Amino acid sequence: MHRTFLALNSDPLKTRLDLIHKQANDHITLVKAYSAYARKLKLEISRQLKMFDDLAKNFSDLTSKPSYKSSLFETSGNLDEDVLRQFEKEVKDRVKFARLLIAESKENYDNQLKIQKLKDTIFAVNELLGKAKKNGAFASLIAAKSIPKSLHCLAMRLVEERISHPEKYKEDLPKAEFEDPSLYHYAIFSDNVIAVSVVVRSVVKNAEEPSKHVFHVVTDRMNVAAMKVWFRMRPVEGGAHVEVKAVEDYDFLSSSYVPVVRQIESANVQMENATKEGSNMKFRNPNYMPMLNHLRFYLPEMYPKLHKILLLDDDVVVQKDLTGLWKIDLAGKVNGAVETCFGSFHRFSQYLNFSHPLIKERFNPKACAWAYGMNIFDLDAWRREKCTETYHNWQNLNEDRTLWKLGTLPPGLITFYSLTKSLDKSWHVLGLGYNPSISMDEINNAAVIHYNGNMKPWLDIAMNQYKNLWTKYVDNDMEFVQMCNFGV
Repeated sequence: MHRTFLALNSDPLKTRLDLIHKQANDHITLVKAYSAYARKLKLEISRQLKMFDDLAKNFSDLTSKPSYKSSLFETSGNLDEDVLRQFEKEVKDRVKFARLLIAESKENYDNQLKIQKLKDTIFAVNELLGKAKKNGAFASLIAAKSIPKSLHCLAMRLVEERISHPEKYKEDLPKAEFEDPSLYHYAIFSDNVIAVSVVVRSVVKNAEEPSKHVFHVVTDRMNVAAMKVWFRMRPVEGGAHVEVKAVEDYDFLSSSYVPVVRQIESANVQMENATKEGSNMKFRNPNYMPMLNHLRFYLPEMYPKLHKILLLDDDVVVQKDLTGLWKIDLAGKVNGAVETCFGSFHRFSQYLNFSHPLIKERFNPKACAWAYGMNIFDLDAWRREKCTETYHNWQNLNEDRTLWKLGTLPPGLITFYSLTKSLDKSWHVLGLGYNPSISMDEINNAAVIHYNGNMKPWLDIAMNQYKNLWTKYVDNDMEFVQMCNFGV
């Protein structure tokens, strides 16, 4: 009853004034707190600091105004509602301004807000980076695997030369040197005429006895004519010997014998599915499937009278005499190669699926991987160890690609597991097609440099610091090279 009586006799405007005054004092405290924190952090935002100070002063000055002081705070009678309304308006204007100022500058003082904003920025940048990497990888893949206009031009000119002058390009009888095991034999499998030419020229120019070197070049049916015309028009210097053949010349490479041929026959359907599903980009890369890449597993059958052969990829440049490789004692091993592992990188676990029991039981995930591109093979040891049979068994087991994805390195690691001898790294330096940080000292000391990666030296996307190491072996005096504008 007492409280009800007081409420009935009290001025409701006084309650309203108390609430407005409390709101003003609360914002004075908040503004002063931000102002003090700004001074403590020594932030270089003097304009905001001055605005906080001015705002706090304006709140204090508002209650000290004579018109409000006498009409609202020092009167004992009823409050003037018009004056109160004006006072309320001014307080609310200042409160609104204070809230806007605090909202704008809050991130400068609120560490959690700063951290969250930084996290959001990092996340957004990572999203953009991921998209950019995917787009870059796809663009790089297209650039690397598309046939440059100059290469297409060169092949067409060479074929045209053959058609125009058939009498000049009659098939020669096989030379005895092609089967002479006392000579130094090389296998090069490629559909790129200019690349093969550079490999052969670089070997010969750095060889002490060029006439003892024999090159076995194997290409596809579409490029075999161009390849033959090239080496007829530009005979290798020093009396070195070049044999050019097509994959189709080897009758034993049939689907009944070679598992990968059978898989290639169904590749079109699988590639269509991969494209629809947007799956592994390597699967859509045709260079991961052709028989040309898998010929390396049939060297003893292709060259039955040879004891040793050096496999060279078409994206290498030879800088020193390589005959020392034939003198290395492989200690009964089949494959001599440079290992590529360092730390946890390029171990078997990166190439094979160790969640599959067949892989897990047979191989060590920490075993060091090695590089294709320059491999000396003991063909006698290969035949003894039945490596091609091993390759066939595993290739059949991997019909559904659950043991490894595409490519020739994973089955190579399996086939020559415990049968590979590690060579000194100076024999073979890799990475010139993707790594811009290889030291020139390491490159200059290397016997073979390898442009593995997408940035091949004959492409516009090649790395300039390494390109001249390749271009100096290009046969620029060849008329078709000049006509096709190689730009090297």
